[in-house]
Amino acid sequence: EQLGGFSTPRPAAEIIGGTGAHVLDGKARVMNKEGKDVTEGFVKGACETLKIARLAGAKKAVLKSKSPSCGLRAIYDGSFTGKLINGSGVTAELLRRNGIKIIEESEIQK
Repeated sequence: EQLGGFSTPRPAAEIIGGTGAHVLDGKARVMNKEGKDVTEGFVKGACETLKIARLAGAKKAVLKSKSPSCGLRAIYDGSFTGKLINGSGVTAELLRRNGIKIIEESEIQK
C-alpha cells in the first residue's frame, strides 16, 4: 500500500462491489471510510509489488489476511461493519494471476 502512495497508518479502506479480481477488471472500487475513492493507489501498489516480486524471482508471497490489498480467502465486504466475504484483495489477486503463490500470515504463525 505504501508503494501506492498511502501512509502508515492509513484510513480504513474496503472494496465496494466485489473483490480484488473485480477491481483489477474495472468492476469494483476501493473506498476509504471517509468516502474517498482510493482504487488507483491500491492498483498502483499492487503493480509495483508485482514488479519487485518479478525482479526478486519470488515464487511465493506472505500477505496479511482480510486486507483489501493482501487478503487471500476473505476480505471485508465494503460495509465497514466487519463482515467478511469470500475473495482476495487487489495485490493478492494480481500476484496470483501472475503465478505467485500466496500464503496468509496466519498460516505461518502456527
